[in-house]
Amino acid sequence: MERLDILVTYDVNVTSDDGQARLARVAKICKNYGQRVQMSVFECRVTRAQLEEMEAKLLKVIDPDTDSLRIYTLLGGRDRCLRVHGQDRYRDFDDPLII
Repeated sequence: MERLDILVTYDVNVTSDDGQARLARVAKICKNYGQRVQMSVFECRVTRAQLEEMEAKLLKVIDPDTDSLRIYTLLGGRDRCLRVHGQDRYRDFDDPLII
């Protein structure tokens, strides 16, 4: 089954009454599919079905009039598309786990 590396970014307007709750829900959904690499940025490795499922869940939460959601497909994978400077908290969960 083909997996896609995607980057999910969001900006939720927290000045509205329910903004903080929306922000928390968006982060929780993203955390179920990947890992946070910056405050409002998640890197995920998902199947197409998982991508569609995640996107549908996120679209039910955000307010399209005040919030922003961006999903980038990293063609060729994360390693091919990324340059990191400074701290990199990403962990490849497909790598062997050494305890």
